[in-house]
Amino acid sequence: MAKPAGIECMKKNAVFIFSENQLGYKFSETHPFNQKRLTLTVDLLMEMNSLSPSDIVAPRIATDEELCLVHDPGYIDIVKKASQETESTSKYESYGIGTEDTPIFPQMHEASASLVGGTLTAVDYVMEGKSNHAVNLGGGLHHGFKGRASGFCVYNDSSVAIKYMQEKYNARVLYIDTDAHHGDGVQWSFYDDPNVCTVSIHETGRYLFPGTGNITERGTGEGYGTSFNFPIDAFTEDDSFLDIYRTSLTEIVEWFKPDVILSQNGADAHFFDPLTHLYGTMNIYREIPKLAHELAHKYCEGRWIAVGGGGYDIWRVVPRAWSLLWMEMNDIPSPTGNLPKAWLDRWSAESPIPFIPTWMDPNPLYEPIPRKLEITEKNKQMLDKALYQLRSQKSYKKLD
Repeated sequence: MAKPAGIECMKKNAVFIFSENQLGYKFSETHPFNQKRLTLTVDLLMEMNSLSPSDIVAPRIATDEELCLVHDPGYIDIVKKASQETESTSKYESYGIGTEDTPIFPQMHEASASLVGGTLTAVDYVMEGKSNHAVNLGGGLHHGFKGRASGFCVYNDSSVAIKYMQEKYNARVLYIDTDAHHGDGVQWSFYDDPNVCTVSIHETGRYLFPGTGNITERGTGEGYGTSFNFPIDAFTEDDSFLDIYRTSLTEIVEWFKPDVILSQNGADAHFFDPLTHLYGTMNIYREIPKLAHELAHKYCEGRWIAVGGGGYDIWRVVPRAWSLLWMEMNDIPSPTGNLPKAWLDRWSAESPIPFIPTWMDPNPLYEPIPRKLEITEKNKQMLDKALYQLRSQKSYKKLD
């Protein structure tokens, strides 16, 4: 990897990319993708004295040239034209825009380019040595394709950021996606690239959008073997999820040896999420960033960039989950006990559902799963099959 041109003497541990402009990525008042979750998270972290104004860096807007690292110029022009529409129209549906999932909204291009620019801002802070870690919770739009919007995602900030890191910093990139939905857009962007390894742990596509992410999706050409998918069964609980996460990541990172880790931190694998069927609790959102943090320091000299992603229970789940991510980045011990009373009081009147008043979920959070043993064993068999080729390669290497 190319060394950065200039490293500041006083490197920050982590920076938090955010501005009110990121709230402009808004499809409608009733759409499940609701950026108010950013406001709730920032306010919770401020109330905890875990985030200060000096930690916050405003995102820039990605240029058309940067967007074209991944997206077709013609598609970008279509997004710009759609952004100017004053009435609902179906003429852009072939580009995935104006659909039920990804409806048109005013200034859509500018808002989308700002989310991409936020991830690029995070990249530059880390890759230029100005901070060890950086987070852009407004990013993580992993379903965007080269010439088509999909699944609430207009532009794919992670794909653009990875290509940007390759071209500007000659970086070997590991992309980790723990969103409940398969990270399809990022996977297909680098499916034939041996210098990008994509790892996605997601609910099986038998039940959930986008329907991809099978263990047989391994890459193609020179990139064969650098795409890893771990489709877990519906109703998967914490222990099985974390076993797959820890086992797979530990083996893959040791094999791939990346220069930098980019993690997508969707918070929709939680039991409360209205769009998925997994049975995670806040425990997984405490543990997921711990391993990413550890591996970044072990293999990447600390270089770790994190983005947001899915998460549709914006009141009870996302603010807690994303706060734990930021705290881990800053070596702040995971909080226990109650959430700040002032924060709960400030937002309870607006929330349509009662808050969980504690950092961790109550135990038990739900009724016991009748098929727990069956689901756990099925996931274990899937893990072994998904890692079989990698483990075989490592065994042959030892024999040599």
